[in-house]
Amino acid sequence: MEHLPEQYRQLFPTLQTHMMLASCSQSALAEPVSRAIQDYHDSLLHRGTNWKEAIEKTESARNEFTKLIGAEPDEVAIVPSVSDALVSVASALSVFRKKHVVYTEMDFPAVSHVWQAQCDYHVSVIPSIDGVIPLEQYETHISEETVLTCVPHVHYRDGYVQDIKAIAEISQRKGSLLFVDAYQSAGHIPIDVKEWGVDILAAGTRKYLLGIPGVAFLYVRKELADALKPKASAWFGRENGFDGAYAKDARRFQTGTPAFISVYAAAAALSLLNHIGVSHIRNHVKTICADACQYAAAKGLQLASAQGGVQPGMVAIRDERASETAELLKKKKVICAPRDEVIRLAPHFYNTKEEMRHAIDEIAAKMIDK
Repeated sequence: MEHLPEQYRQLFPTLQTHMMLASCSQSALAEPVSRAIQDYHDSLLHRGTNWKEAIEKTESARNEFTKLIGAEPDEVAIVPSVSDALVSVASALSVFRKKHVVYTEMDFPAVSHVWQAQCDYHVSVIPSIDGVIPLEQYETHISEETVLTCVPHVHYRDGYVQDIKAIAEISQRKGSLLFVDAYQSAGHIPIDVKEWGVDILAAGTRKYLLGIPGVAFLYVRKELADALKPKASAWFGRENGFDGAYAKDARRFQTGTPAFISVYAAAAALSLLNHIGVSHIRNHVKTICADACQYAAAKGLQLASAQGGVQPGMVAIRDERASETAELLKKKKVICAPRDEVIRLAPHFYNTKEEMRHAIDEIAAKMIDK
């Protein structure tokens, strides 16, 4: 899949001057996405209003996201962020008698923040073992009293990819709903919510989905959505915005007017990703990450990601002064994403093997200087 960068790099002006290897935090901005943002701006600047267009663009973005994850449009809500999505889900679980919730040690901290604020639930954490969460851990920690199990598809810190289909089978057997945080996977790893048996999934657009902050998508399985009554719901979540009846689908999880400028960006970005095909993107990213892992090891660098299993979604290198190293690399126009004591190199379809190797050379040189 080496042809992907050749085919699409020209769409990303930043790549002419910078090596953008931080898609786990913020991907490069594509020209079609930039034009969509400008279209939103121009419609207000020159016509004064764009409500009808913006609503149409919202539906376009929704439809593109459903293609990306194998869902249907009425199973997807437009929300401000993944955190807002989880807050809304948490507010809807009171219809169930169970009061036990589990999340994992690998979840993004916002997940724990949401559940720490929920006084009505008994919450427990599934620990990792040597950087992974074996399926046996889910068997042990999910019980018949668990109403919801929260898991990340990809670990934000080192790119470890979990087997969501296998986890879903365990949670279903135990009678628990499954919430998947796909922020670190959507856009570069294929997702099929129906095939995997996922109940609820959320993803934002700022990272691998090529968008900007301000909008996220919440999938709720059709059969489940109508049973839930989220307290975090408002006029965009109603059958008719001006009456009190919940929408008859996942849209009931929507609240107020979306950030339309982010919706415009999302529609363009998702259209580009669907045009390329996420399976093609995954093959390319796996190939250059595998090469980079071998190259980093040969340079004497210590990888932070767990070995074995599915190829990680990024290359994570241990560095006690990761933030300092990232700033030094930034001065050389190599953009990466430090997290704690780890340098994360998170490529996308527009990146090359040579870029990854160059970044690793720079990191290795900094390690020697230290």
